[in-house]
Amino acid sequence: MRNPSSVAPTAVVGGRLAAIGRFCFRHRRWVLGFWAVVLVVGVLIGGRVFEGSVAGASSATAEADRGGAVVAAADPVKGAVTAVVDGRPVDDPAVRAAVEKATAEIAALPGVSSAQDAYGSGSAPAALRAADGTASLVTVRMADTSTSAQTDAVTHRLAALNGEGGAHVTVGGDLVLQQEVKKQTEKDTRFGEMVTLPLTLIVMVLVFGGLAAASLPVIGAIASIGGALLAMFGFSQIMDIDTSVLPIATVLGLGLSIDYALLMVNRFREERGHGAGIAAAVERTAATAGRTVAFSGLTVAVALSGLFVFASPVLGAVAAAGVSVVVIAVAAALTLVPALLGFAGSRIKAPAAPVSDEGFFSRTVRRVRKRAVLVALACVALLMAAGAPFLHAEMRSSGAAVLPGSSAGRQVAETIDHRFPQIAAAPITVVVEGGAPVAQAYAGEVVAKLPGVSGVRAVTPVSDKVSTVDVLVHGDPQGDAAQQVVDELRADRGGLKTYVTGGAATVVDFKDELMSRGPWALGLVAVGTLVLLFLMTGSVVMPVKALLMNLLSLGASLGALTLVFQDGWFSGLLGFSPTGGLETFLPVLVFAFAFGLSMDYEVFLLARIKELHQRGHSCTRAVELGVQRSGRIITSAALLMVIVFAGFAAGDMLMVKQMGIALAVAVAVDATLVRCLLVPAAMTLFGEFNWWAPAPLKRLHRRFGLSEHVDLPSLEQPATPAQRVVTDVEESAGEPAAKGLVKA
Repeated sequence: MRNPSSVAPTAVVGGRLAAIGRFCFRHRRWVLGFWAVVLVVGVLIGGRVFEGSVAGASSATAEADRGGAVVAAADPVKGAVTAVVDGRPVDDPAVRAAVEKATAEIAALPGVSSAQDAYGSGSAPAALRAADGTASLVTVRMADTSTSAQTDAVTHRLAALNGEGGAHVTVGGDLVLQQEVKKQTEKDTRFGEMVTLPLTLIVMVLVFGGLAAASLPVIGAIASIGGALLAMFGFSQIMDIDTSVLPIATVLGLGLSIDYALLMVNRFREERGHGAGIAAAVERTAATAGRTVAFSGLTVAVALSGLFVFASPVLGAVAAAGVSVVVIAVAAALTLVPALLGFAGSRIKAPAAPVSDEGFFSRTVRRVRKRAVLVALACVALLMAAGAPFLHAEMRSSGAAVLPGSSAGRQVAETIDHRFPQIAAAPITVVVEGGAPVAQAYAGEVVAKLPGVSGVRAVTPVSDKVSTVDVLVHGDPQGDAAQQVVDELRADRGGLKTYVTGGAATVVDFKDELMSRGPWALGLVAVGTLVLLFLMTGSVVMPVKALLMNLLSLGASLGALTLVFQDGWFSGLLGFSPTGGLETFLPVLVFAFAFGLSMDYEVFLLARIKELHQRGHSCTRAVELGVQRSGRIITSAALLMVIVFAGFAAGDMLMVKQMGIALAVAVAVDATLVRCLLVPAAMTLFGEFNWWAPAPLKRLHRRFGLSEHVDLPSLEQPATPAQRVVTDVEESAGEPAAKGLVKA
């Protein structure tokens, strides 16, 4: 006779994910030790990825970048350090003596190719004087073989001029800008992590009602950051990683890690609420929520893989880094979280009863169902209106404007633009493979005759075989008129080999790449998403519907991005100065990241709805129950994502701020307007047609389909609270629980 105080052993759950969960639970000390090593090594070694990153990686296919490479080969210098000497008359004896002394000392320093001030003879020194006579420049060109330490020595010597003769000195130049971009990016990334992790912990304490459950996603996220840094450091050894890629990949990894761990912990609590012991709950969690995590990670990776189609090194680096951090986030959720549950499972408060089928979300669905047509039309109209501002978006290559106004490098760049027009960067620069006479003839015969050109500022010989022509244009230096001039210069090269470069040319190159490769990237993402969702649902209707809804929410995000960063809405509140447009590759990145994150929630919601429909519920009831049972966790995950993105948006780097705002808006819109209103309304209108597919595809799905639903073996006899305590103690001690008799 069975002892009434005994607990029957729980049947083993089949499947690889359940096996991974069992292994990580049983060997949790080894798993925890492995991730601890990953974290430490990632911080110590991977943290150096910021040092090896490149501020503005160039492309071998873009003409503007190829022209820059030709100039660099003809005049092999690494870059320049420039100091603005301001506040006193240029010819003040004390100021002049101090500047000339510093220039002579710097010219003798190792790694310096040349140093020039405003006190020599000829046109070049004259261009280093401001028109009002109260400011001058000192320009130092560093040799191509110079080191960072040698550049720092020049910077420090120029900075030491500050106060000499009462003058104020600010040190900048392209080399200083590059270092400031790296430092500011690293600072913003660290700031984002330090702000978001405590805030997410507080929110999860409110969600789970306890610190033990809330801390697990944070621990998982911290460990995954170490893995992400290692992955990006590895990529930086084989390819150029643009500095702007690092915070983007970090914010994605951090958000997904928290999101996935949240799903795992929530399912663990549900299984515990049904009476499962810690080991059984971990196993069942890995088989169910782990499956959702793996499938979600696959959809996000597919969305990011579309970036591989582009030739731009920035987009390729984002794709490589993004896919790697997705893999790491999934790995942490499937291995580290089960191990942590083994340590802390007994301290995680289990719900007293299963999630109720009645609540806010089910009532919302019923209200939506009564006015499905009106709700669907209203949501679509609202999302389209929100996306409309993107139709007038302008693309920009922001340059120094990506840094905050307090940046010395940005201040020097802006001072040169306003007060030293003779040496300011021209809107368009044509690199001519030929000597100065050839370039001069080309400038007079071709360039000056174009209607959009306001003048040719200078023809500069770089070497005997390469010269540059600075072209001035009417109006916006990167606007439509300037871009038209770029196209005309490329159409008529005057019989010479030329390269049209500059900010306007960079925008044109990216637009051309977007037009030529964008459809292929979009097609790859769309087809991959449609196939994955079909394999999950067995329907051809729901994948198409999900794709269209995601595009609508993406449009709203890009519209908000245009209003804020181009038109200047809330710029004072957010602490930045509008540049008149969006960074060239930003919309592409927003599309890839936001689309992947939207599919993350789509997978979780459709998995629940499909599971309920397969159990015999009507489509209407399945939607109602699915939204009710998943609505709270989707909303919580979205709130945490918004906190993560907002934390990074609080940084000072314009690129990081733009990505943070765009993704926060995309997630907020998707988790509220789309998932809670538009999806139920659309599924109500389509009814059973939601599950339609042609007969051949139905047969294909039965053979190759991916099922999110796992048939779990039943828990033989729910444990009493007293039995569960004994079981927890045994499992925490590493003993196999529920074998033989367990005394109450």
